[in-house]
Amino acid sequence: MSTRTLVDPQIIPLIEMLPGFDLTPGTLAQNRELMEALSKANPVATPEGVTVSERRIPGRGGAPEVRVVITAPTASGKGRPGILHVHGGGYVMGSPDGSAATTGRYAAELGAVVVSVDYRLAPETTYPGALEDGYAALTWLHREADALGVDRERIAVTGESAGGGLAAAVVLFARDHGEVHVAFQHLIFPMLDDRTAANGAASSYLGEFVWTPAANVFGWTSLLGAAPGGLEVSPYAAPARADNLAGLPPTFIICGALDLFLAEDMDYARRLILAGVPTELHIYPGAPHGFMLVETADISRAFARDSMTAFKKALRV
Repeated sequence: MSTRTLVDPQIIPLIEMLPGFDLTPGTLAQNRELMEALSKANPVATPEGVTVSERRIPGRGGAPEVRVVITAPTASGKGRPGILHVHGGGYVMGSPDGSAATTGRYAAELGAVVVSVDYRLAPETTYPGALEDGYAALTWLHREADALGVDRERIAVTGESAGGGLAAAVVLFARDHGEVHVAFQHLIFPMLDDRTAANGAASSYLGEFVWTPAANVFGWTSLLGAAPGGLEVSPYAAPARADNLAGLPPTFIICGALDLFLAEDMDYARRLILAGVPTELHIYPGAPHGFMLVETADISRAFARDSMTAFKKALRV
């Protein structure tokens, strides 16, 4: 059964261009090269009044140095929001450079200092490598807040897809270690639960396009270094496995109604609400994974509006 008839007509160009990632050990390098080539073929102009720079920061606990890309207002200032951004790519692809449009928008519209982390990818580095890199970037942002002009009480963590899952994991880790205050988590169709890969899609209507069940199995297997669904998977790898969500910061979650992650994202939002966490959930009809890549679509415009409104409210912009 095809779900093409359920896809928003304005999103059809996306699924024609990217019906689904063919991810195997033999095709991974090719897929990575394709993502890099697409990024270079469509360079994003840095918004006026915004500067982009790079740093190498210490890894956590003796781990290798971590590259971060800093996107910030050019004019000097103090007391700005700080945002840790985590890119997507199924834990096996991508880099901060492919998210320049997103981080540039955050810096320009929110006046925020955005630190985007170039975490180590799987399968070359399995869990907890990506978590260590993400948390190292968060603690560095907090430690260097004065030098960066950031208000430590207005630090948010955001990410898309696998980056959304890693963002949620970093926030869980921060809550449990008590070293850094996170004011807000902003999760875009987050990849939260390895059991979706083990058990299959919650419905035959989910995951036909872009990020498919087969790609999900590859991503989770690569991250965990083992088959997904095992009893010993840490909640810092798969945040949906966390028993206790109380004490997490206010949360914004979005997902498309045709996205493979729909059920796990809805359930995470439900559990956050029941744990007393202020939570906002948006589901966009006719939307597969990555739908906002079609920026002119009405649902993409709605997402952009809802996303920025939530950021402005949470960070008091």
